[in-house]
Amino acid sequence: MSYAQNYLPILQYHHVSQATPFSTSLTPEQFTEHMNYLKEENFNVIDLKSALDKIKAGTALPEKSVAITFDDAYRNIYENGFPILKSHQFPFTVFINTLQIEQKNRHFLTWTQMKEMSEFGGVFANHTFSHPYMLRKIENETDEEWLVRMKREVSSVEEALVMHLGSSPKMIAYPYGESNDVIQQWLTSEGIVGFGQQSGVVNADSNFANLPRFPAAGHYAKLGPLKTKLASQPMPLVSYDNGGIYADNEPVSISLTFKEGNYRLKDLTCYVSGQGKAKLSWIDAHHVVASAPKAFTAGRGRINCTMPDKSAKHYHWFSNVWIRPSADENYIQN
Repeated sequence: MSYAQNYLPILQYHHVSQATPFSTSLTPEQFTEHMNYLKEENFNVIDLKSALDKIKAGTALPEKSVAITFDDAYRNIYENGFPILKSHQFPFTVFINTLQIEQKNRHFLTWTQMKEMSEFGGVFANHTFSHPYMLRKIENETDEEWLVRMKREVSSVEEALVMHLGSSPKMIAYPYGESNDVIQQWLTSEGIVGFGQQSGVVNADSNFANLPRFPAAGHYAKLGPLKTKLASQPMPLVSYDNGGIYADNEPVSISLTFKEGNYRLKDLTCYVSGQGKAKLSWIDAHHVVASAPKAFTAGRGRINCTMPDKSAKHYHWFSNVWIRPSADENYIQN
């Protein structure tokens, strides 16, 4: 086994079913195709928590390492995904929201099922108690009350994981990918690693309070796009400035500063969700601003940037997500 990889692509799934919403689903046949491809092409499917610990410590991962994750603790993961994972002996992580589990919702996993999955490489992590939009306040709620509520959303799941499964890996996937500096700083102080919903590859330079993953369901369930993501590498950035997490009635832009090195910067391309290519304005040889053609509508929008490596066999990948709040959604402002 070759130890030559200092980065990690992470796949994000939700439903493994043909009877659930298309945008967050892939069929059992598609999931089998994905897992068979990983096996046939000799990918090293590794435990997410262990891999992140190694990356932070500067320890190389096996070549062609990848991690598998699921959000929301749907029972079809157990029914349709777990058998193929177990047959390949692939470890995996499921981020669970425990309200539905406590209510014994028949569409969600049970603790008994999770214990069984734990015996075959399954790890269960935090997806909050009730799956809220974490940056929205409820009516008449102060900023302080909002933060207390969000801390309880997280801490109650940590307690449940320890109670029912014996331990917690101290990882959280933010519902809808939403977090801010306040939440991220608190989680870091608690030793909890966070995941957003921007796409990209994790390496030592990543923000471990807001790590990227690659969606692999819905429009992204075809094998071709999956192959591209599995061959991706981190964008060689010194820093970036997105102007903040919120978009408004002006087009967003993001400033990227690249590391010194032999990179194909002239081949950098950035795409804006729903709008096509971003305008690239080079400030100097290592500094570019990517701008959206027009403002985002309400919801979440993103800019994805890719750049071929010197071999042209892999792409460097970077993504950023903004939130365009509606007036009635009461988003926290700090």
